[in-house]
Amino acid sequence: MPVTEYLERNAELYGDEVALIELNPEQQELGRVTWKEYELIQPTEKQAYRREITWKVFDEKANRLANMLLSRGIKKGNKIGILMMNCLEWLPIYFGILKTGAIAVPLNFRYTSDEILYCSNLAELDILFFGPEFIGRIENIEAQLRKERALIFVGETCPTFAEDYRVLTADYSGTAPHIEISDDDYGAIYFSSGTTGFPKAILHKHRSLMHAAAVEQKHHSTGRNDCFLCIPPLYHTGAKMHWMGSLLSGSRAVLLRGTKPEYILHAVSAEHCTIVWLLVPWAQDILDALDRGDIKLADYELDQWRLMHIGAQPVPRSLIRRWLEYFPKHQYDTNYGLSESIGPGCVHLGVENVNKVGAIGIPGYGWQCKIIDEQGNEVKQGEVGELCVKGDGVMVCYFNNPEATAEVLKDGWLLTGDMGKMDEDGFIYLVDRKKDVIISGGENLYPVEIEDFIMKNDKIKDVAVIGLPDKRQGEIAGAIIEVKEGMSLTEDEVNEFCLQLPRYKRPRKIIFAPVLRNATGKIEKPKLRKMYGQENLVDFENQE
Repeated sequence: MPVTEYLERNAELYGDEVALIELNPEQQELGRVTWKEYELIQPTEKQAYRREITWKVFDEKANRLANMLLSRGIKKGNKIGILMMNCLEWLPIYFGILKTGAIAVPLNFRYTSDEILYCSNLAELDILFFGPEFIGRIENIEAQLRKERALIFVGETCPTFAEDYRVLTADYSGTAPHIEISDDDYGAIYFSSGTTGFPKAILHKHRSLMHAAAVEQKHHSTGRNDCFLCIPPLYHTGAKMHWMGSLLSGSRAVLLRGTKPEYILHAVSAEHCTIVWLLVPWAQDILDALDRGDIKLADYELDQWRLMHIGAQPVPRSLIRRWLEYFPKHQYDTNYGLSESIGPGCVHLGVENVNKVGAIGIPGYGWQCKIIDEQGNEVKQGEVGELCVKGDGVMVCYFNNPEATAEVLKDGWLLTGDMGKMDEDGFIYLVDRKKDVIISGGENLYPVEIEDFIMKNDKIKDVAVIGLPDKRQGEIAGAIIEVKEGMSLTEDEVNEFCLQLPRYKRPRKIIFAPVLRNATGKIEKPKLRKMYGQENLVDFENQE
């Protein structure tokens, strides 16, 4: 059954209970939304610190949107984009799209104007919903966007080139449109990228969405009395699919806009959160703040917090040991997944296996896993090969890209591109990545994209970007730069030049040295990693 039916069930059974809470702690400090760590995000007018909606209102908002879209001719096969920061409107819009039978297409809020246009064209969007933080970027490309699609603004003051979401939906019925949707209907497109940095559109059926919800609820035993704290952006499969456990159980969730340790602990305390999903940097920041005495656990009500789980990047064993010293009663889990596998959970550690911290875990609920060699044969226990997964959460295809699809889908198995090995107990450990993508703070960085930009500097002869180990981010981008003969270049000059890049894409370490290339002209990144401390890029067993 489609996940939209669970929303309708919750509205009927738990209609007056709170479904979603939005917290904006930076409002209190600054009077505006900043998300300072993402400098592309435009400031907006002050919003309420705390907003909430019930399951009944959630469902009614989704129904009004669905009925509005249907009146405009939207039907199965149409594709509707969402470019918004986390807010109370996000999920009702997502579910409203699903209720029409159309395909929901979330966009990364870090995308530049060119990337927004590229992805809108790649996914063949018919409509794009966008929030106030993106007015400037949309304005840069609105003429090109509007040639093929409608632009609908979700916020207080609608720009002249867009339609107003509140006005459009105000007079439509709040009852369900009753469009028949099956598990085999297409439900969503999420974006991923390879080492070239060009996004691929990942198409999923409704079966995938339902499978993700069941996996999350099963893995973490989400119940009616739980409250899930959601911090990562909802465009990401990780955040949304973890929230789907709350949907199945009919329990509350909190959308927190901000990642400071005091924001997280205050939200857990004030909203009585029981389940929190963190990225490594956020967990590290909490521990560091506790070590310094900047925050004190005694100042918060945390006894109800039962589970902390981490995903999206390698997790140092030392971090979990430190965490359990401060939170000895916590259950801990880690989840592995890809957008191609509808997010986290195709492999998971399991709360009962904390003694195996360092492994990504065992096959998740309803999933199969195997590790293969270059010929597609399963390797022996303890040998390294490519991790493959199979289950109802595997994507249909890369939309409009049959060549890329054929490379990763083999007889129903998804080739992940990650190299791993299995121990005698069946637990999987990652040992390397087949591709050169850098995972920094849970986000993918694409070396070729950064290299192409740096090469625009006329003093630079050659450059290679590799991942370097970092305690907080997991990895950071390091740029090995070869300067043209007779020219001089300083680290400060390189950093100033890179200010034109979004902050998260800027190299964090500059190394002036020859760039090694093989006889065919390819950069020898394995050798560079070995030279600069990357011999074991993701060595979970030895990572301290």
